[in-house]
Amino acid sequence: MDGRSCTLRLLRNSILLSCLWSLSSGTEISFVTCGSVVKLLNVKHNVRLHSHDVRYGSGSGQQSVTGVTAVEDSNSYWSVRGVRGAACLRGTPVRCGQTIRLTHLNTGRNLHSHYFASPLSSNQEVSAFGENGEGDSLDEWTVLCGGSLWRREESVLFRHTTTEALLSVTGEQYGRPIHGQREVHAMSAASQHSYWKVMEGIFMKPSDMPGPRNGNGPVHTEF
Repeated sequence: MDGRSCTLRLLRNSILLSCLWSLSSGTEISFVTCGSVVKLLNVKHNVRLHSHDVRYGSGSGQQSVTGVTAVEDSNSYWSVRGVRGAACLRGTPVRCGQTIRLTHLNTGRNLHSHYFASPLSSNQEVSAFGENGEGDSLDEWTVLCGGSLWRREESVLFRHTTTEALLSVTGEQYGRPIHGQREVHAMSAASQHSYWKVMEGIFMKPSDMPGPRNGNGPVHTEF
């Protein structure tokens, strides 16, 4: 079973012990790596970036992206991937200023934005777009952080590379059929609503770290 197949099986069926092993605290990786599957928490509003097969009733009509308070929801997992023409090898640390794609694990669509208005706040709509992890250039986001690498404990910004707007939550809540979920949108200026932190996930370790076998293995961490 390859690493990607193992990851999908783990997240969808909750069978963790068959594919994962624990690393000692001395080998715990402290940065986000390519190929990792993570949940992202909006620091201000304490909601995790979420999507599901529910489409917007206005704007683009694409798959909606929201924020949820539930910790255990499997629809909040996103895979960290490279962009077309720029390899993001599994286990390689993501650099501050690097452009990535975030692919929703359960539906295979990418975090996306464009100039449609979001349904509640009329900010810039954020959706999930594409099929099987492939969409277009509007799926690309730049990681803005303080050092050279995206560290797991750090709050970071995600800037949409085409529109330069920042992934944000300002607290607006949906009614039915997704009652209580928060609107996720993009805004032109950074604010307290725009910071995100990695939470639960499966992190691919770099190949030069010690482990029970060669190659890039997943490291499962629940905070």
